[in-house]
Amino acid sequence: MDLLDLRKQIDEIDSQLIPLLLKRMGISKKVAEYKVKNGLPVLNEKREQEILDSVHERCGEQGDTIATVFSATMDASRALQHKIIGDGKEIRDAVQNALSNKELSDINVPVACAGVDGGNTSMAAKMLFPKSEIKYYKQFEDVFEAVNRGDAPLGVIPIENSTAGSVHESYDLVMKYKFYVVGSYSLEINHCLCANEDADYENIKDVYSHPQALAQCSAFMKNFGFTGINYSNTAAAAKFVAESKRKDIAAICSKEAAKEYGLKILKTEIQNISNNKTRFIVISKKLFIDKNADKISVIFSLPHTTGSLYRVLGRFSMAGLNLTKLESCPMENGDFSYYFYTDLLGSVKDEKTIDLICALSSELPDFKFLGNYHEY
Repeated sequence: MDLLDLRKQIDEIDSQLIPLLLKRMGISKKVAEYKVKNGLPVLNEKREQEILDSVHERCGEQGDTIATVFSATMDASRALQHKIIGDGKEIRDAVQNALSNKELSDINVPVACAGVDGGNTSMAAKMLFPKSEIKYYKQFEDVFEAVNRGDAPLGVIPIENSTAGSVHESYDLVMKYKFYVVGSYSLEINHCLCANEDADYENIKDVYSHPQALAQCSAFMKNFGFTGINYSNTAAAAKFVAESKRKDIAAICSKEAAKEYGLKILKTEIQNISNNKTRFIVISKKLFIDKNADKISVIFSLPHTTGSLYRVLGRFSMAGLNLTKLESCPMENGDFSYYFYTDLLGSVKDEKTIDLICALSSELPDFKFLGNYHEY
């Protein structure tokens, strides 16, 4: 028997499976109607586990493999039931009220920003909001608090860098406050080593900057034996060096920050790679979805069961959605539990996408739709 004959046998089996699966989905519709009538939830974890345990027992050494197939089938069945029942009304209403025909740049309100004028976050904020007043705050959490108080309806913070990775403090704050993400901007970062006018290159010992900037320039720092000193942000570091008048310290910052605070640029483009970019997000207490929105962010937690993450990721795939980021963050409950922060390409205007978001919000123990936005 050759490979062609074996494939024909598989095709014959698949031909028998398809009508059975369609029949099963048809019955799932009737189950949904019954649950609507009797006020029952879609997810019945006890029944699903009983089915999977039975599959394991009946399928012997192939138990794990066949159980995975059954899990996917039940996930598809639940997705259908959620759609029929219309779960997630709160999210659907919020999305409907947030849809706009405007772009983010049309908004003219005060915007909170970490750092000082001339910093990378400041530049990103000005690019996103050319009409707005930019208010500066020392720490990232100060930006969240300003938005929380209403001092500035919007805030801009860095979230990840193409070289140094995620800005974990920002992710922690996103998890803590659970504000909406209403926009994003990817800024090309060119770092410079800057010092006071009379400083000599060979006399520099300590270099001040944000930990992310120091990490992005780690090869340069190591090559010259400089000691990196953490500072709140790159522009603030430039300001500190300028005000110190010292000749033995320098800052890693942008050209704009060096000009702003009267520093001499000793060397440009000192980052590890030339294509160095930082992504900034716009946070808001109020959901806003501009007309170009094509990226979605969500946060969720998972039960401590085998394959729970795999099954959720499978749901995104089932809906035809491409994940661009998956970040795990501790819940800070001392129990080694985690939140998962996920970015995916898509629009809540798409029926499959909003259905999935609403379904997951009904099933997962802790789920937050963070927003649908455009990355500029």
